[in-house]
Amino acid sequence: MRSVPAPDVAALLIELERSDPATADAARLAVDWLTGGRPLATIAQIDVCDFLWYTLPVRIEATDEERLRIAHALGRLLRLGGMPRYAALCLSGTTARILRTYRRAGEEAGLAACQRALEATGVLPPDVPELTWSTIMGPEESAAHTACSAALELAIVSGELTPGADRARARLTARWLLTPRPELGGDNWLQRVHGERLNRWVLGRGAARRALAQPYEVRLHAPVPPPDGDHLEPLRWLLELGVSGVPLTRRHNLARAVAIEAAERFGWRARGGRVPRAEADVPELVTLHGIARGELRALRRTGARLVITNEGRRLLDDPGAMWDAATAALTAPEDGGSDATMHEIALMILAEGRPLRDGELTARVAEVAAVDDRRPYGGADASPAATHGPQASRLLDRLRRRLDAFGLRARQRSGAEQLTPAGQAAALAALRAHALRPRRYITPR
Repeated sequence: MRSVPAPDVAALLIELERSDPATADAARLAVDWLTGGRPLATIAQIDVCDFLWYTLPVRIEATDEERLRIAHALGRLLRLGGMPRYAALCLSGTTARILRTYRRAGEEAGLAACQRALEATGVLPPDVPELTWSTIMGPEESAAHTACSAALELAIVSGELTPGADRARARLTARWLLTPRPELGGDNWLQRVHGERLNRWVLGRGAARRALAQPYEVRLHAPVPPPDGDHLEPLRWLLELGVSGVPLTRRHNLARAVAIEAAERFGWRARGGRVPRAEADVPELVTLHGIARGELRALRRTGARLVITNEGRRLLDDPGAMWDAATAALTAPEDGGSDATMHEIALMILAEGRPLRDGELTARVAEVAAVDDRRPYGGADASPAATHGPQASRLLDRLRRRLDAFGLRARQRSGAEQLTPAGQAAALAALRAHALRPRRYITPR
């Protein structure tokens, strides 16, 4: 970080051109990419690293020799501008080695080398409990990332922080994200990032879904706290059993006595209406067991018993953490794409709170999905139920099992479908967690 303003870029280029026109041309190309027209004084170390280790080898068409010459030319310009630390990066062995990795081992290896080098600088903001950074950032998140990086850089330069001090780096990042900023009108950076992600979520994936999601932008602005009273009792019960150990069968299913207790305690009807003979006879218990072991990693098998993990103990000791983990599991689809979209649509409809007639939820989800999906399923005259109904029915059965496994659906004798008050809060919390998730590049499996 500089203590005095940097000279004007045009003046530096003129000075460089007097002694070395070819180098000035290369430096002009580099600084145009680096600053994007911003004053040179506004750049930070992460900007220079990003240009040298990603933009230059990936986005600028040039030979390997030309890329190295561009890096060196930028170094000379930055040195003339009184930025010796940034100039040293341009001329460093690290930059030469990364450019060589791209050339010899390909883009994937080059990107991995770039990431390692960025981590070593200490100026890359880490993920913190409050925020996992996206790999595809909107303007607000990009500005927050740059601001946090500049704060880390300043702390390193001043001696307050060493590049390898991961915990201190995380603390500083969290503090920078959570501190209100006058330049943001009193907001903090985390609020800006969350607002941007929530807005992108509302506006995504088609007009029909967008109309359904629009009212939730305000409702999901603030965190959804756990409701008062008892909730998530089946999950708490299973984790508490895990403290002393849950007996398993030879095939590693929950013992019959556990299945019988679960069915009696939570009113879960066994298949065929009989007393459960095995875990498989109680679908809600099968789902609960799978979530607790798989997605929550709260239980693990040790020999013939299922025991609680450190993560499970944390969830038991912290009701807020259990609430966050369980509600996030409601939006965990079997696959991405339309599966995730249908889960969202269903939770938005259920969160409205009114009882739904038998089959109404499936029909509404299929209708919204059909309006936004222009693919020609079944011909032009096919109804939404015909084109999307079977998929919606399958996915909603899975969602219902999860809601029932957590005790979040109301029992309705009339056949109507409705969430409990805790279930409505859980649906909102699940939607908020899904809306605020980091955006990632989709890679083929």
